Amino acid sequence: MRRTRDTAEPPRSLPADTENAGATGGTPAIDVRGVVRHYRSAGRGTVHALDDVSVRVERGRVLGVVGESGCGKSTLARLLTRLERPDAGSVEVLGARVDTAKRGALRRLRRTIQLVFQDPYASLDPRQRTGAALAEVLAVHGLPSGPDQVAALLEQVGLVPALAERYPHQLSGGQRQRLGIARALAVRPEVLVLDEPVSALDVSVRAEIMNLLVKLREELGLTFVFISHDLGMVRHFADDIAVMYLGKIVEVGPWDAVSDEPLHPYTKALQAAVLLPDPAQGQGGVEAVVTGEVPDAAAPPSGCRFHPRCPLAEDVCRTDEPALLPVPRVGAAGTPGSGEHRLACHVMRRRLAEAADAAQSPSQTTADTAGAAVRVEKKTGE
Repeated sequence: MRRTRDTAEPPRSLPADTENAGATGGTPAIDVRGVVRHYRSAGRGTVHALDDVSVRVERGRVLGVVGESGCGKSTLARLLTRLERPDAGSVEVLGARVDTAKRGALRRLRRTIQLVFQDPYASLDPRQRTGAALAEVLAVHGLPSGPDQVAALLEQVGLVPALAERYPHQLSGGQRQRLGIARALAVRPEVLVLDEPVSALDVSVRAEIMNLLVKLREELGLTFVFISHDLGMVRHFADDIAVMYLGKIVEVGPWDAVSDEPLHPYTKALQAAVLLPDPAQGQGGVEAVVTGEVPDAAAPPSGCRFHPRCPLAEDVCRTDEPALLPVPRVGAAGTPGSGEHRLACHVMRRRLAEAADAAQSPSQTTADTAGAAVRVEKKTGE
């Protein structure tokens, strides 16, 4: 089922590279270029958390980042908020370098971008009352921190001011997450990075938190990076989706293209795992079977990192790493698409390119062109 929007949408987020950098004509909210982050682990060697990851998010957009545990999503969040530095590459937020920021610039950065953690209880001092926790954040950044400001923050996230006197253990899971969001909003940031913000909550509470985030986005014009393992959750909130696997982005583009018409075999598997309200609808012939375990990030496979589990893998997948490139599209005039939707898959790119070439042939009739597109679609569901 596709979403519809009642309001006009700003420009979409794009992967950052030399081809599209600055294409929208303004400074993006987030611009990550060629980021690498490795960890040395005793007994395992070097863990490849992120390898040459680039992504760009325009202001006011929501980028959803999805993938299995261990794919590098949380590492990306820590680099965006400068809890860690990359080994290589660059991270910019609203035009300011994050990875090289010194103390003064870093302090200003904290008021620009904030992180909402998966487990709000772990990020709260159990000996500190709710109101004191919010007042502390305000005071540290030189903002008014009186009872009125604390009450306003609580009300902004749907909590009653009376909760200011409670300790974290006296709050429900949903209330603690609202408090975590309030702490992030206290410094009036422009960008929020949300790392699995609803995964630990009950289903009904998840819906309440998601509705709150939608409301805050509309009221404050925030830019979000929403991290989740659940493609079904992300597709209802994000404008654009980046799919990560073992430290790499394998597919990125507008939410409808990535979630409703996925191309990468891994994205297809994530989509097939989404629970449907009506199981009779099926998954549209999408190949859902992905066998085996995620490889060790300390010894990633050669070539395409997904090839040991991929039902479409060919010899080239085992030796050559696929680049993240614009998807060849079969349009009305038989030309490739705009490049917003990008894919790192040798097999699917070849199939789509063959269909695009066939559509460009002058000898092709309209019926032949449509048939070529249909054949590619059928191949993707083999």
